[in-house]
Amino acid sequence: MYPQNQQLQKVRNIGIIAHIDAGKTTTTERILFYTGKSYKMGEVDEGTAVMDWMLQEQERGITITSAATKCQWKGCDINIIDTPGHVDFTAEVERSLRVLDGGVVIFCAVAGVQPQSETVWRQANKYKVPRIAFINKMDRVGANFNRAVSQIKERLGARPVPIAIPIGSEDSFVGHIDLIEMRARIWNSQGENG
Repeated sequence: MYPQNQQLQKVRNIGIIAHIDAGKTTTTERILFYTGKSYKMGEVDEGTAVMDWMLQEQERGITITSAATKCQWKGCDINIIDTPGHVDFTAEVERSLRVLDGGVVIFCAVAGVQPQSETVWRQANKYKVPRIAFINKMDRVGANFNRAVSQIKERLGARPVPIAIPIGSEDSFVGHIDLIEMRARIWNSQGENG
């Protein structure tokens, strides 16, 4: 057992925030799977997402209330709050932001910065929450990484610094280049690093 201050140094509270349908819950489900918290990836479209626990959420395929869970990664306890993306539930996001150490703001590679993206970004500014931007859905028709990064800069006034860039897009999306490790990661047909 660690002394209390050392225990707190190993705890991170992160929130997953974005416009509706950017992929917050799906991304959270992947985090839970890859950290070993869950043995199977839940799917929003199938109503099997662990984080969407309310019947209405499962039926509608949207997050209505913020949901919290915990996982472990490299010796740290990670508390994850998956927040709603619909404008009607903006207060849920704001309540969550007050307790976060950091946020992952998810942007759709097709739609880029959307109205609720701007709202949650302003809320995160208000509470001084540091953020990582994650550009999702690179496999979709119309996906454009560079356009999404430009919109983050122009519409949110941020200074994004990519730490990974995609290899391809749409049907040609096959992996990414990790700019920290200077290493390409190509996925095999099962979607795993090959």
